[in-house]
Amino acid sequence: MNYSFKMLFSNLKKSFYFISVLLLFIEPALFAQYNFTKVDLALEQAQRTLGKNMVVLVYKDGEIIYKKESGKFTEQTQEPIASCSKWLTAALVMTFIDEGKLSLDDKVSSYLPSFKIAGKNTITIKQCMSQMTGIHQEPIKLMKLLTQKKYKTLEEEVNDFASKRTNDFENGTAFFYGNVGLNIAARVIEVIGKKDFSQLMKERILQPLEMNSTHFDKNNEAPNPSGGAVSSAKEYMNFLVMLVNNGQFKGKQILSEKAITTLKEPQTSLDKIKYAPKVAEGFNYALGCWIEDTDYRGNSTVLSCPGLFGTWPLVDYQNEYSCLFFVKSLLSEQKASTYLAIKKSIDSVLATKK
Repeated sequence: MNYSFKMLFSNLKKSFYFISVLLLFIEPALFAQYNFTKVDLALEQAQRTLGKNMVVLVYKDGEIIYKKESGKFTEQTQEPIASCSKWLTAALVMTFIDEGKLSLDDKVSSYLPSFKIAGKNTITIKQCMSQMTGIHQEPIKLMKLLTQKKYKTLEEEVNDFASKRTNDFENGTAFFYGNVGLNIAARVIEVIGKKDFSQLMKERILQPLEMNSTHFDKNNEAPNPSGGAVSSAKEYMNFLVMLVNNGQFKGKQILSEKAITTLKEPQTSLDKIKYAPKVAEGFNYALGCWIEDTDYRGNSTVLSCPGLFGTWPLVDYQNEYSCLFFVKSLLSEQKASTYLAIKKSIDSVLATKK
């Protein structure tokens, strides 16, 4: 080996050694992991309240940064998600608004002749999506849901809503949480899109978001846009990823940024809320979802859409992450406070990386 080659080899060894040492210091800074010990502990303490079967996912900066699976549940487990369905339906309606085929200020009666009657003819799409139609409905309870009248089609169900002679409130003046408003809006887009709701949902939301196992299908019954979806933690998180990324998912624009901004806008004030489930008392409502928190200007910063069976999805725009608690046990006031406490522990972990 001649002298010049020895020198070259020696210099290369020194360079590699220098780079290796440098990476020892740089790599922890670049790839440091979040310390979720505090969240693990909070979930362990909450297991008695939330149940043994649970999946928790947290997404931030383009990846899942936290995943917890327990009991028989994995991120692939499919279960009914109840009112978490409303957020999906609201997003579907917004695809028609993005295309200019529908406006939030359009009257339902412009599309559904059964609503061309006094007290119903001025109800707007926005009032449907913000649960302010004024149409009579009962508070959501499990036994009521199990025994409610079954409809063959969404058209049949919505025509029944229109046939109710009296309203509880003048439309636009009072919020009453239930399944009426989003189902009316879903029927309107069936008319505009000339396809049934389930097919429109599949084509415009589920397939583009790779939610291929999520569905609203029911044997010989009308789909329930307000509470009939079956999904998994992994697939529903794809939807939350789209929301937190201003309508984008894997480079595809599913909803416009304007549509996302519109979905977040507060539609109620607390004095207008005549009925809300215990778990959401104190929250205002946007379009198809609850507002958990706002900034000093009143802009929504945290949105959520909890379901009766315990699943609680949320998007935190202030801290730029989305989170999903996927369980199967009836949602209670105690569970709600537990979720909110766990969210605080997640926030504290993320704050350490800022």
